[in-house]
Amino acid sequence: MLNKKKYVILKPFRLIIPVILLLSIVSGCSVYQTISNVSRLKYKINSATDYKVIGISIADKKSLKDFNSLELLKLTAGLMRGNLPLTFLLNIEAKNPNDGNGGFARTDLNISSFPWRLYLNEKEIVQGNIAEPVFVPGKGESVIIPIKIEFNIAKSFKEKSMDDILLLLLQIGGAHGSTSNLKMIAKPVLGTPLGKIEYPNEITIVDKSFN
Repeated sequence: MLNKKKYVILKPFRLIIPVILLLSIVSGCSVYQTISNVSRLKYKINSATDYKVIGISIADKKSLKDFNSLELLKLTAGLMRGNLPLTFLLNIEAKNPNDGNGGFARTDLNISSFPWRLYLNEKEIVQGNIAEPVFVPGKGESVIIPIKIEFNIAKSFKEKSMDDILLLLLQIGGAHGSTSNLKMIAKPVLGTPLGKIEYPNEITIVDKSFN
C-alpha cells in the first residue's frame, strides 16, 4: 500500500517534468534565435556633413587658397590660443536584415545605448553616446543614426602647423572630402523582447562596407 501511495503522488510530477523540459528547450531556442538576430545588425559610416571650424564652413573649399584673409586670420588666432573647435554631423547607417526571410524570424531592434569612440587618422579624438534610443525595424532596410561631433582639433593635433590642419580639414570635410580616414569603435546595447542585450565585444565601424 505504501508503494502504491507513493506512485499516486509522484505520477502527476512525471507528467510535468517533460513539459518543463519542453518549455526550457523552447525558451533556449528563443534566446538563441534572438541573439542570432541581434548579431546580424550591421553598421557603417554613411556620410559626414556640415563641417565647420570656428564657425567657418569648409564644405565648399577645395584648397588652402579658398580660405579668405579674414578666415585665415580667425583660424590663426584660434590656433595660437589652442582653440579650434571642429563640428560636423556623422551619419551612422544601421541595417537590420531580420525581415523574416532566409530562415531568420522578423525582429525589430531598438538601440538603447551606443557608447562610441571616434578616430581620425587612427587617433582617438572624441567619445560619446546617442542622446536617445534608435528604432531599427526588421524590414531589411537601413536607419541613419545622426551623431553630432565636436572637438578641439588644435588640441588633438597640436603638433601640426596651420597648413597641416587646414589640409586635414579639406581631406575630411572639404569639397572633395572623404570619410575613409574616420573610424568609430562602439559597443551597442540593444533592446529586445528578452530585455537588453549588450554586445560582448566592441565593433569597428568604417565607411564603404558594413562591419
